[in-house]
Amino acid sequence: MGGDVIIAKVTPNKDQQKAIDTIDGPVLISAGPGTGKTATLVNRYANMVNNHRIKPENILMATFTEKAAKEIITRISSVILDFDLNDVYIGTFHSICLRIVKDNLAFIPTLKKNFTLMDDFDQKYFIYQRYYNDFRPLPHFKDLISETSGVWRNVSKIANLVNGLSEEKINPERLLTDPNPKIVALGEIKQKYDELLQAKNRLDFATIQLTAYQLLSENSEILEKYQELFQYMMIDEYQDTNSIQEQLIFLLSKTNNICVVGDDDQSMYRFRGATIRNILEFENKFKRGECRVIHLSINYRSAPEIIEFYNKWMKEYSKTHFQWDQFRIDKTILPIYGKSYKKSTPPVMKIAGESTEQWHEKIFIFVKMLSDDGYISNYNQIAFLFRSVAKKETQELANYLESKGIPVYSPRSKMFFEREEIMAAIGLLLVIFGDYSDELVDRPEEYLEKLTDYYDRCLDFAEQLMDDDEDLEDWVSFREDELDNLVGNTDYAFTQLLYQMFSFDYFRRIIDTDLSSGVADQRAIRNLAILTNVLAKYEANENVDVISDVKKDQIVSKLFETYFRFLFGSNHGGGGIEEYQDESEYAPSGCVSFMTVHQSKGMEFPIVITDSLYDRPADDNQGVLEQVYEAYSRREPFEPTDKIKFFDFWRRYYVAYSRAEELLILTTSIRTRGAWPMPGKMFKEAFNDLEDYYDHHYSFEEFDFKPVKASDLKQSYAFTSDISKYERCSVEYKMFRELGFSEIRVGSTLFGSLVHQTIEDIHDAILRDEVSSIPDNLETWFDNNYQGLVLSEHSYLAPNSRNAALKHVKNYFENSEDLWKNIRKAEVQLSYPMEDFILNGQVDMIKGKGDTVEIVDFKTGDKPQPGDESLINYEKQLQVYARLVENKENVTVSKLKLYYPSDQENPIIEFEKDSQQIDRLIEEFTEVVHKIEKKEFKQRTTNYSVCRECDMRFYCNRIKPK
Repeated sequence: MGGDVIIAKVTPNKDQQKAIDTIDGPVLISAGPGTGKTATLVNRYANMVNNHRIKPENILMATFTEKAAKEIITRISSVILDFDLNDVYIGTFHSICLRIVKDNLAFIPTLKKNFTLMDDFDQKYFIYQRYYNDFRPLPHFKDLISETSGVWRNVSKIANLVNGLSEEKINPERLLTDPNPKIVALGEIKQKYDELLQAKNRLDFATIQLTAYQLLSENSEILEKYQELFQYMMIDEYQDTNSIQEQLIFLLSKTNNICVVGDDDQSMYRFRGATIRNILEFENKFKRGECRVIHLSINYRSAPEIIEFYNKWMKEYSKTHFQWDQFRIDKTILPIYGKSYKKSTPPVMKIAGESTEQWHEKIFIFVKMLSDDGYISNYNQIAFLFRSVAKKETQELANYLESKGIPVYSPRSKMFFEREEIMAAIGLLLVIFGDYSDELVDRPEEYLEKLTDYYDRCLDFAEQLMDDDEDLEDWVSFREDELDNLVGNTDYAFTQLLYQMFSFDYFRRIIDTDLSSGVADQRAIRNLAILTNVLAKYEANENVDVISDVKKDQIVSKLFETYFRFLFGSNHGGGGIEEYQDESEYAPSGCVSFMTVHQSKGMEFPIVITDSLYDRPADDNQGVLEQVYEAYSRREPFEPTDKIKFFDFWRRYYVAYSRAEELLILTTSIRTRGAWPMPGKMFKEAFNDLEDYYDHHYSFEEFDFKPVKASDLKQSYAFTSDISKYERCSVEYKMFRELGFSEIRVGSTLFGSLVHQTIEDIHDAILRDEVSSIPDNLETWFDNNYQGLVLSEHSYLAPNSRNAALKHVKNYFENSEDLWKNIRKAEVQLSYPMEDFILNGQVDMIKGKGDTVEIVDFKTGDKPQPGDESLINYEKQLQVYARLVENKENVTVSKLKLYYPSDQENPIIEFEKDSQQIDRLIEEFTEVVHKIEKKEFKQRTTNYSVCRECDMRFYCNRIKPK
């Protein structure tokens, strides 16, 4: 580890340099918008590693998003030479907690291996599946959850409530004796939820943090290990941390070398449990004068007039409505240049329409003028920011612009189900299950009305497609007849039906999309990828592998009336499915962006047009949670309840205005009557102070609208899942790795996983110097692993297969002591930054003494014969991993071994390390990565045996669907 700090392209200013040089003790960096926060963090990290000789593994750096973590890693790996990613802790709180939990799973009795971590959608569907049978019958359920609110809203409410209790570490048992029946109901719901999580071996994003906290606080040796490890901490976006995250920070830190970075004015995630008090009270957590406070206030992003406007928004325009008092760090953001070079055109203005129609036309003419007159070179230099992109008014503006030839990129507009390709697929599935769909669309129940109207439209579109494609019509008729008269099982389920559709012209044209065309042109193919995952999740959650005559009616009705209804309702109720968003291209070329203010956080655009001027401060409506926090949390109330809605409102639009680099426009259609005037009274003073573009028809000759900054995130690639898969078939790689289509596994991987995981348990015991305990525990580990895999894989092993797996494990332990007795490490993660990508891998075992070691990989299939193609690939993999191990461990790798537990006589295949071959392989891998990043996905495999197991075999015409 080591190297020199590469000199930054821009010399840090005085305050940035102070932040970079202040290493020890608590530090609060108050970083306003556009003040070079990320560059400062990267240079601070580099200074710690290179000049202060602090090991990277001794620095925990927590970011708010995975994208931010990738950006930090990308920049650090270009600033620190020979940066080793293997042992560093850089990521979100959730990813760091997940790593701590996985590394110490043996100490968590409520969790087994192979647990499932649920995302937001998974959590809500998990609750939805159990809403009627598990939650609704609870004694006090109706005291808290209204039957008139609709199931989707109630599911969302339950998710928010249980997450809130987890984030505040409140034991639900304490709530059961509360005199308030609503609080008792909340205790019952949380208890039931926790029971269900444990039974199904699952965690959500809130409980992963709680589980990590409980693990550390209840196991002093584990806590001491991490306290010794994390000598320094850097926490980004500290204004958006929640209670349990703050407690984790102070629990893990023994040194108080905690650096937090953030901007209280950009705190926007109270609805997810974030609390502004963490950043405002941070200084008070230490002795007076111990915490250094550093203000980054010089803005490198925005024109001086834009900075002046959002400073005034926070300090002046707020005064009429409320006072900040002590609930804001007093600051004034300063421009890098004292005054603007613009003399005739203000960089902050407004565009108002006297009617919706006039407003649409004015916006269109303005955007078209900027493009036609050459002021902008790409529509992506313009971003429209809204409170919500799912509102009718926003969608109408988007539709108008698109009808006039201006493409709009708006992945969070909740339009997934309205996209033509999704309606086509759902419509064709409905036709295939014709008897069911005929009955469904005629159902009279009011609660199904919107859904059946939608299905009617899908069926109409499917009929049009079949009218235009006789082959498609023949296939649909064949499948419909087959399923109507089904006896026994099919060899497919719903996802496979979708893959079969891809062989027909309508879908084939979509799948043919050239991925070098940009995100906007990929919307249809990306949506189909999402749909495969939606269907695969249904099949996994409901244990559907095939369609049987016995269960057909049940699984079909559940798909269309329950699962799709849940998704359809959630899309129209604020949740549901979002379309694809590329983290490396947040402003796709050729489109104006429509995004929420929350979505725009951390971004910047040459031109920002902010709408939603109808918006107003609204109560958070935490209701019963606030009562529980007051009564059962150790934290006293912080912000005055009556002011919170104003604080959050002002911060939201401060974030919106500070995204603009050169031009900021406030826009609305004027509405003076009704309950929601536009502009609303919170905006009126600021809006009235601005000049209207159409009153002056300003020229933009003085403006220099620069292109949107290209992302330079380093992507990660591994031999097995990337290099080998691309070389085998680039079309397969395009679909499943690049686009994320869901693969339908043919045959279970349970056998191999069971053997592998139990061997891992053996290695863990050896490394703990507990070899004598292995014979007594081996079968228990085996059984626990099996139960965890059954829950996660939704499949089982026949008794003879299970016995064979156990025999493999015992054979390894009893007959291979020479292999495992000198084990140094097991399950070693390898990650090394190359010039423009990160190379990842994993080695099952490193064994040996002194400076020379061997690496071993375990394979659970039959041992191949010499010259087999799989052996050639395995050797390539191990040769490269040898280089990564040498870099990571500072050792020499002498031998590379494959171990096959199924072969009792001679389980080992051995290779010699070949440094020249490794150099050639790394060059080859780099060429493959460059092809992937250039989106070269034309080469199909010539090995037809590969196609038999590939879900794209129908699209590729390697197999025709019946």
